[in-house]
Amino acid sequence: MSSIGKFMKQAARMQQQMEQVQTALANKTVDATSGGGAVKVVARCDGTLVSIKIDPAALNPTDAQLLEDMVLTAANQALEQARKISSEEMGRITQGMSIPGLM
Repeated sequence: MSSIGKFMKQAARMQQQMEQVQTALANKTVDATSGGGAVKVVARCDGTLVSIKIDPAALNPTDAQLLEDMVLTAANQALEQARKISSEEMGRITQGMSIPGLM
């Protein structure tokens, strides 16, 4: 089989694996908290937020800025965890990919 034929088969197999991983990532969740657990954010590993939970004790109208900061911190932590897992999963698929002329 020609090297272009092998490459095309490898690319098709990789595309199928990527689609399977993307589907799995859309169902996998991570969570992060801030403010000692006052704010909890759950994100999917496809980069979407699932939920944000705020402890009612953290709802102080005079401290809105603090609550906003806690939500932002927890959301960024959850999304970073999701990105890391996504990168690791996708990296496993492309790890053995050899492109003729480049490697």
